[in-house]
Amino acid sequence: MEETIKYINEKTNNFAPRIGIVLGSGLGEFADENCDYALSYSDIPNFIKSTVKGHKGRLVFSAISDKKVVMMQGRNHFYEGHSMSEITYPIKVMKKLGVETVILTNAAGAVNESFMPSDLMIITDHINFMGSNPLIGINDDSLGERFPDMSEVYRQDLIEVAEKCAKKLGIDIKKGVYFASSGPSYETPSEIKMIRIMGADAVGMSTVPEAIVANYCGLKVLGISCISNAASGVGSAKLSHNDVIETTDKVKSRFKLLLTEILENL
Repeated sequence: MEETIKYINEKTNNFAPRIGIVLGSGLGEFADENCDYALSYSDIPNFIKSTVKGHKGRLVFSAISDKKVVMMQGRNHFYEGHSMSEITYPIKVMKKLGVETVILTNAAGAVNESFMPSDLMIITDHINFMGSNPLIGINDDSLGERFPDMSEVYRQDLIEVAEKCAKKLGIDIKKGVYFASSGPSYETPSEIKMIRIMGADAVGMSTVPEAIVANYCGLKVLGISCISNAASGVGSAKLSHNDVIETTDKVKSRFKLLLTEILENL
């Protein structure tokens, strides 16, 4: 960690961000438009490189709306074969850099049958069905306590800020529970029925490990999903990652406006 932090601070002139953003599939353009410093994951000591289409793999630093922000332009996933500790390492790095609030974004499939592709959903809670937990292992007391409380991972005050910002922009925003599976295969129709019964509104393959670690580190968390497709069994269409990218491309201008407005109000 010391090696990582030293490298980042040297390359960014001790930028000291206070807000972190993880940009999901198709949303990396937000970092391209707001970039003071950009560091490739492959150059940062102890970072791993994303292999997923639509994920550029850079840590981008910028002042947006007078807020110092660090953005993950693409994330690493459990299904790529990385360990939970590896995919959540950047969140711990954000904590050590001085970040206090993180905004986690993703592309997700609709489980709630009233949701449509291109909807935006504020995450109110999550269900971890990935088969593992990123906090397994020796605890680092400098980051957080062994048994962190999870009763309010997604802060209600940040949810209210996001709702107000969406209303101001005229964006019809949904709220719901995010269900995380390991992937990389999409869920079967029967699995989606199970997920719906369990109380989830959207399903994806990321975000939850990051949210768990951010909460453990004492960071305030806001989560927003771009509903990129109907889940398996909802409608008749087959699912593909290209469709996910296509939908997020359509909604990214709205998403970027919302992110900017939220930053102005944090």
